[in-house]
Formats: sequence, C-alpha cells, structure tokens
Amino acid sequence: MKQALRFEGINRTDFHSTVRSRVNEYFKKNNIPKHANAEMYFKAVLFLGGLVVFYTLIMSNLLNIWVMLGLAIMMGVFKAFIGFNVAHDAIHGSYFKSKRANRLMSYSFDLVGASSYMWSIMHNIVHHTYTNIPGHDEDIEFAPGLVRISAEDPLKGFMKYQHWYAFPLYGFASINWVFKKDYVKFFSKKIGEHPVPKHTAKDYFNLFFFKFVYYTLFIILPLVFLDITWWQFVIGFVAMHFAEGLVLGLVFQLAHVVEGMQFPEPNPVTGNIEDGWAEHQMRTTANFATNSFWANFLCGGLNMQIEHHLFPNICHTHYRYLAPIVEETAKEFNLPYINNKTFFSALQSHARMLKMLGKEALENKNAKQFA
Repeated sequence: MKQALRFEGINRTDFHSTVRSRVNEYFKKNNIPKHANAEMYFKAVLFLGGLVVFYTLIMSNLLNIWVMLGLAIMMGVFKAFIGFNVAHDAIHGSYFKSKRANRLMSYSFDLVGASSYMWSIMHNIVHHTYTNIPGHDEDIEFAPGLVRISAEDPLKGFMKYQHWYAFPLYGFASINWVFKKDYVKFFSKKIGEHPVPKHTAKDYFNLFFFKFVYYTLFIILPLVFLDITWWQFVIGFVAMHFAEGLVLGLVFQLAHVVEGMQFPEPNPVTGNIEDGWAEHQMRTTANFATNSFWANFLCGGLNMQIEHHLFPNICHTHYRYLAPIVEETAKEFNLPYINNKTFFSALQSHARMLKMLGKEALENKNAKQFA
C-alpha cells in the first residue's frame, strides 16, 4: 500500500524563495493587483455569454439540424474555455480578492457539468501537490488502464497503438466527468493516496443539486422542447461533450506528459520525495506556445503550466509577464524550464511520449525476452 508522502527537500535550493521574491517585486514595482484585470472580465463575458447565446439559439427551434449540431460542438468548446478561463481561476481563489466572490464564480464549473468542490480536491490539493507522481496524481490519468503515461503503469499489448487511439479517447473525458467521475471520487475514501475530507451536508446538496440543474438544462429540456428525434439528441449531446473533452484532455496532457517530464518515484526507504516542492514542479510541468496570442487567450494560462504551478493564487492573465522572471531564475538554479514553442510541437512531443511508453516499450520488452 502506498503511503502519504512528503517532500523531504534534500535537494531543495533557494529557488522558490528567490522566484517568489522577484515575482512579488514585479507586482509591487508596477503597482498592479495579482487578481483579475480587464482582460479577465472580458473573457468571462465572452465565454459565458457565448455559451448562453449558443444554447438559446439551439433551444429556439428555428434552426436546421446541421446548424444545431455545429452550435452544440461550439458549446462544448466554450464549456472547456469557461473551465480554463473562468472557473479554474475562481476555484484557485485567484479571480477575486474576496473568497465569497471566488466561490460564486466557481459555480460556473458546476453549470457546465463538473463539480467545483471535487475539482478543488482533485486538482488544487492532489494534483498541485503530487504532480506526476505515479499512484498519487490522478489528474493526468484520462484513461487509466487504456493509456500508459508513465513507466510505472502496466504495459499491455494493445498499447502498441496508444499514440493513435489516445487522442480520440480524450474526447470522452468530459462525458465521463459529468456522469461518473465526480460521483466516484466524491464517495471514495482516497484520491490517489490522499484522504478525501468528510463531506458536509452542503457538499452533498451542491453535488446533486448542480448535477440536476445540468441534466435539466442539457438533457431534459432539449428532449422536451426541441423538434428532434431522441437519436439526433444523442448525437448532438455526445458531439458537444466530445469537443469539450478533447480540448480539456489535450491542454492538460500537453502540460505534463511530454518529452523531458519526470514521473518521480518516492525514495524506497523513506517513502518520500527528495526534491523540494518547487524543484519538483519544475521537473514535472511544461509550457507550450507561450508567445501565441490565441494560446494565451484561450487556454486560461494552462499553456504556462510552470508559472501556474508555482503561483496558482495569481490570476492567469499575469503569467506571460511572469514567465521571463521564472525562466531566468530557473536557469540560475540549474533547473529545467521546458517550453514547447508551439501547440503543434507540444502535440508531437506528447505523441512521441505515448509511442515511447507504448510501442517502443513493448518492442524493448520483446527484445529482452528473446535475447
């Protein structure tokens, strides 16, 4: 049985205190808050408003079936963007200075089908603490048992092709989240090896209430009021979630499962990680397309995963200004700063990683057996 682990910090440096001091100095020198700015508010209006417009157009019953399908796919994409650009910051407490305001904004996550409460545990606590540690970080396991993302995962024959089939599998992440994942994790005793806290009555109410609201808005009302057949509804619903899941899956995987990433194992004697926490983050997170306007605008700072993991309580619209500070400091302390220049180069790196852990691992295993 895996045990709860700690970061012993045997390999700790002054990196964390230094980069934190320099980032704080940046905000002080420029006299700007660490929370949302005008760009952030614009994105909230754009993506939340866009979702409402698409939904209203579909429910108007005035459009032909092909236009409705296209709008359903756009709703899925915008739901992912709401997760990246609105809910993610709010759940981290980086949107507003007020905890209450952040909590209210975080309900946008519930309204697109996922539990903000469970995400705060799975992502904020578990993933941000135990990043890329096999058996502890479940946030990067989009299809456990089907896609091998570290050398510690079981190796199966069909994984020879995972660099091809993994990508469409990511598309089912959203629908799994809406109907299964939140419930399974809510009633689990542990997420990874981290104990799940005792849920309050309010937590139970919020989970089931917001799921009911989502099912009503996106299943019951369309089936009742739209002039379509049940199978046409199913196609539109699955298409919406497939688009959302594919966007979510790719962005998360390109930040943690690319070449150069480490998947550290705890010390076999102490059961702990010998790196300091900040050094660990530098070895297990990667950026991509940091100079791209569209990646910065659409990904909600998740293309700057290094800065996000070091400073999750700072609004993501500031990350592009912090990146040079973090990169320079990392070089001073001889720490990796992995940055794939474009989205497509990161995508290629992820595919090569999947191929290495699947097809190449099987070939090496077979070669050893017949040697």
